[in-house]
Amino acid sequence: MKTNQKKAWPFLAPTIIFVTFFSIYPILRTFVMSFQSGSLINLSWSGLSNYQYLFKDPEFWLAIKNTALYALISVPIGLAISILLAWIIFSKVKHKSFFETTFFMPYVTSTIAIGIVFRYIFNGDYGLLNFVLRCLHLPAPNWIDDPSMSLTTIIIFGIWTSLAFNIVILMGALRNIDPNFYTVADMYGASGAEKFWRITMPELIPTLAFLLTMNIIGAFKVYTSVYALFNGQAGVGNSGTTAVFYIYNKFQIVGTPGVAMAATVVLFIIILFITFLQRKMMKKIGEN
Repeated sequence: MKTNQKKAWPFLAPTIIFVTFFSIYPILRTFVMSFQSGSLINLSWSGLSNYQYLFKDPEFWLAIKNTALYALISVPIGLAISILLAWIIFSKVKHKSFFETTFFMPYVTSTIAIGIVFRYIFNGDYGLLNFVLRCLHLPAPNWIDDPSMSLTTIIIFGIWTSLAFNIVILMGALRNIDPNFYTVADMYGASGAEKFWRITMPELIPTLAFLLTMNIIGAFKVYTSVYALFNGQAGVGNSGTTAVFYIYNKFQIVGTPGVAMAATVVLFIIILFITFLQRKMMKKIGEN
């Protein structure tokens, strides 16, 4: 056994070195930099000053608030729509592979490119969305230039971009459900709704737990969508700023890497805590 372990180390070494230098070291370096101030090439120890600045900065709390609202709204709505579409494709559509490919295309397309397209769709004057709303005699807000609509625009875009990955993963999970379950349910005269809630949903719980975790982590790291939709900004008056956009702004634009790293540490702790709670919750649901 020990001989086999010694032989395994040379094969594991490249991965261990890669993970150490590109994952573990950056995390430790981020934590150290959060206690330092100054420019990137001339950092000096400053204790808790970065954290004190952070917790007194209204822009940081706005970023956390926007990120939390984005996650709380976009993740459950996106998952619900994904489940509905995946179930419809799986149970009603004949050419499933075509629709799977169609839905997955946005996932492999650059978010920046999609964001530029959506910037024109959301345009208040000539955008497609407002054209449809006006045809339906509904209010047509200024999605991009109105500060009160910035977060709503990001949420709509976030829900749409999350569908691709979710649907493909759910389709795979639906294929793995034993068809005999549905055969027995048909024998007992179960309705479509009963089969969905009593067979499909319980069987999807492990997959939903995975998707929920990935979606929550992705929601708290949202940045590219904001950058693309608002042309490198975070909306009018930073109304659509998020936690990662705040970190980018402090590090790259303002030039205070210590504050940016302190915000990174706080965001890391928040994601870790929420992921832990979510996993515990899904575990209890699975046991029940």
